[in-house]
Amino acid sequence: MNLISTPDLPRKRPAQARSVATLETIYEATLQVLVKEGLTGCNTTRVAERAGVSVGTVYQYYSNRRALLAGVLKRHLESVAQAIEQACVASQGATTGEMGAAIANAFLDAKLLRADACRALYAISESHGGAALVAIARERMLCAVCGVLSSASDRQIAKVETVALVLLGAVAGPVRELLEQDYDDAAVNLVREQLVNLASGYLQSFP
Repeated sequence: MNLISTPDLPRKRPAQARSVATLETIYEATLQVLVKEGLTGCNTTRVAERAGVSVGTVYQYYSNRRALLAGVLKRHLESVAQAIEQACVASQGATTGEMGAAIANAFLDAKLLRADACRALYAISESHGGAALVAIARERMLCAVCGVLSSASDRQIAKVETVALVLLGAVAGPVRELLEQDYDDAAVNLVREQLVNLASGYLQSFP
């Protein structure tokens, strides 16, 4: 029995350039409100004010606050999953050390793109149907990592599903810890170095 709450879907998808631009404005406004006022202060009224549109316009795309927050989280997770997928495609046939470095860098870079909103996005992932969206993104990333690991040029990895699961979990944890505290470029560089060492070393540990 599936106990994960599925988030509401957007009411409509933009087809015209004007609608796409409006939805982009709403997305950016939601992130800005999340950063400034946190999850509890982010609602459709505040987002509409920040976006310079009517609340009715927001409701054209999202039926309620829950759907709005889920939509923002979905877009963020899709961008992270896509970054991992692209890194895996580019690393086909590489060594396991090179794959580990590519995956670690891709994940960190994807999170740093909107680091200012990540704290709030993590909060959404634990409510508002976010667990279902996280599960979908995780499955995409696991599939991509399994595929690239199976093509490694320097070793054959058994049980790639388990290895991929451990690898992504090992990378995601430190990145979240970094983004949930005050950090500077030096901290980012240190975490990046350690993540690359961790991911590459783990994959190279298999005979």
